[in-house]
Amino acid sequence: MPDPVRAALGFPELWEHQVRAASLAHGGDSVIIATGTASGKSLAYLLPALSAAAEDETTLYLAPTKALARDQERFVTSLEIPGVRASSYDGDSSPDSRDWIRRYANIVLTNPDMLHYGVLPGHSRWASFLRRLRYVVIDEAHGYRGVFGSHVAQILRRLRRVCARYGSSPVFVLASATVSDPAASAAVLTGLPVEAVVEDGSPRGAMTFAFWEPPLLEDEIRRPAPAETADLLADLVAEGAQTLAFVRSRRGVETVSLAARRDLAEAAPDLVERVAAYRGGYLPEERRALEAGLRDRSLLGLATTNALELGIDISGLDAVLICGWPGTRASLWQQAGRAGRGGQDALAVLIARDDPLDTYLVHHPSAVFGTPVEATVLDPANPYVLEPHLCSAAAELPLTDEDFTLFGATSPQAVENLTARGLLRRRPTGWYWTHRQRPSTDLRGSGPSVVQVVESATGRLLGTVDESSAHGTVHEGALYVHQGETFLVDLLDLDDGVALVTPAVADYTTSARSTTDIHVLDEEKSTSWGAHATLHFGTVEVRRRVVSYQMRRHTTGEIIGEKPLDLPERVLRTKSVWWTLSTAAMDSLAAATPEFDAPGAAHAAEHASIGLLPLFATCDRWDIGGVSTPLHPDTGRLTVFVYDGHPGGAGFAERAYTAARPWLQATRQAIAACECDHGCPSCIQSPKCGNGNDPLDKQDALSLLSVLLGP
Repeated sequence: MPDPVRAALGFPELWEHQVRAASLAHGGDSVIIATGTASGKSLAYLLPALSAAAEDETTLYLAPTKALARDQERFVTSLEIPGVRASSYDGDSSPDSRDWIRRYANIVLTNPDMLHYGVLPGHSRWASFLRRLRYVVIDEAHGYRGVFGSHVAQILRRLRRVCARYGSSPVFVLASATVSDPAASAAVLTGLPVEAVVEDGSPRGAMTFAFWEPPLLEDEIRRPAPAETADLLADLVAEGAQTLAFVRSRRGVETVSLAARRDLAEAAPDLVERVAAYRGGYLPEERRALEAGLRDRSLLGLATTNALELGIDISGLDAVLICGWPGTRASLWQQAGRAGRGGQDALAVLIARDDPLDTYLVHHPSAVFGTPVEATVLDPANPYVLEPHLCSAAAELPLTDEDFTLFGATSPQAVENLTARGLLRRRPTGWYWTHRQRPSTDLRGSGPSVVQVVESATGRLLGTVDESSAHGTVHEGALYVHQGETFLVDLLDLDDGVALVTPAVADYTTSARSTTDIHVLDEEKSTSWGAHATLHFGTVEVRRRVVSYQMRRHTTGEIIGEKPLDLPERVLRTKSVWWTLSTAAMDSLAAATPEFDAPGAAHAAEHASIGLLPLFATCDRWDIGGVSTPLHPDTGRLTVFVYDGHPGGAGFAERAYTAARPWLQATRQAIAACECDHGCPSCIQSPKCGNGNDPLDKQDALSLLSVLLGP
């Protein structure tokens, strides 16, 4: 390292994995450092980055969140190394600061969205930076999975292509605490061979990990996990333990924060203001204030979505509460690892929701502790991903035959398709983008636009919701919660992208109901399971419409009303796994059980299998959808579909096809092990069911799955 870097760092003692990763990068080899949380991965990639900056070479640092990039910027700036000029380039950066960054910064900290929207389209303005680009750092690399990960993979290929135009070939340095087969995952993401450093030489404090199942109340209803989480958060804060409570939804975050504050108002009134909520959709200044409160410990308790799972580096955090299975083992360990980052002992608690997977896990801890994290699933060749990025690449620089090696084996056919549709035009020097406006690409599979939530009386912007979620969360009549305040949605204008709300006091919640139709477009592969069952994988078209919403009492869950909605249909072309049972098999089930409920059995099996799939694929329950029917027109049989909730697919359904037998065996086991009599949220009821969890039949679902799986 140059002398100024060594002096600023104070000649630190390095762990072996830090030295090895930094040395590989310095020697020109792309590398992923995949060691535990709080093992000093940041220093491993900062050593070569700081050395390069001191010698007037540049580094591009990519983080999945603004908070993480800003946190790294603060650390680098605090070192005050002569010649090192680090700055964050994100949506909160002013026009003046962006111009300074392009001209003078040699460590630019940003995110994949800004690279896609702000850097690559205007690469000529970044020519000086790109010409000297030595390193590309990709922090929290395991977060790039599914559709978003596939988009990021193509963005990185576009970056490599533009760098080559300016004569540079940067080394990629990736970091992740939780990734399976890190070298292979990093190679798919970057398109380059990558060395893996996995031996962790750092010490760590002990962690106590608790599984916490809320008690069963009357009528076989379990106490809600958010209520249990709020009580635990209040208890820990009262004991002086700084605690993060991870909650699955934005609404849940607000609910947990409000309930914990209510508990403290009675037990320790002086601590009420030291508990808050943190989630996506907040304004930048709100997020910054909350992050500062965590650092200086003026905040003792924070309920958060996974926005802080990959966020700022917090030292001295004592405990983490995880309200419900976070979707993957990778996320579980990432969230748990936020505690004990100062080297001290720590506590992590997984509070089970009333959900098939959560119930299964608290009774089968070996499924968590005895199994490696999931493989990272991404598919850069997905045509819904590849084609928009080929358009973006052509708008940046004309595409040539040499680029096909970079973008993959399916790219020639994709370019041909785009040319036929008039989006690209062939010229002697390559393929050109044909329009004046920039190509439109939705990186996160959530629709190109967002709906702003605005208070009618004041015009105050409360937050944003992506357009696809708006149908189910900010429809007219919905209740919207922001920082503990409840608002009633008066108007949803999808054309203008705005939902107008007014403050409200309500003793009920709202939930949307929808209808879904699914059609098979192309069967790619199938497997026979005996004489009567067949497993399939292929392309489907899903048509979904939100048709009404229900109102339920807070305290009892009692339905107090339902009102119709008139919203447009949404059409999704995606990948699905589905299984069928023959008419003969259904006849034998009906003969054995005269009152056999085929619709209820299939619907219950669908719900439970969706709940268990995150154990076998790197997905979240909300990444996937399902449809079941006792007689589907395309198959002529009882059919259960489980599909990717993203255009073109995200790889989850294909992983389900590969792991179908253990997946469905675990599904049957989870239903059978549940202590309820007729079916409950712990086994066959689903929180996202558009049909109000009707019809469902637990016992018939067990019979159905037994016939499917065979002896």
